[in-house]
Amino acid sequence: MTNDDNNDPNFSPDREESPDTGVLLKSRPRTQKPAMYKVIILNDDYTPMEFVVHVLEKFFNKNRQEATDIMMHVHRKGVGICGIYTYEIAETKVTQVMDFARANEQPLQCTMEKE
Repeated sequence: MTNDDNNDPNFSPDREESPDTGVLLKSRPRTQKPAMYKVIILNDDYTPMEFVVHVLEKFFNKNRQEATDIMMHVHRKGVGICGIYTYEIAETKVTQVMDFARANEQPLQCTMEKE
């Protein structure tokens, strides 16, 4: 870098000159998509099915049919995906479900895992 570069009003350390045209190009940082996380409900022998359907409607904005389908999947397979979200949203949803279940004296378990 020469002393003249510092006096140039168009000079920027994050710009580089194109070798073919002499035009200054500003480099842009590349952003990555955030990691996504599955929010999962686990089956147990005590939580009523209707309570699970209510949780899916309330916290995951599922309609009655979607919520019932997910609940039946959890009932048959032992686990079911409620939704896929960024880390912060998934963490919030897990906390909301767990707090709601405890407030209603239900043993429902909800967790998250990276997709």
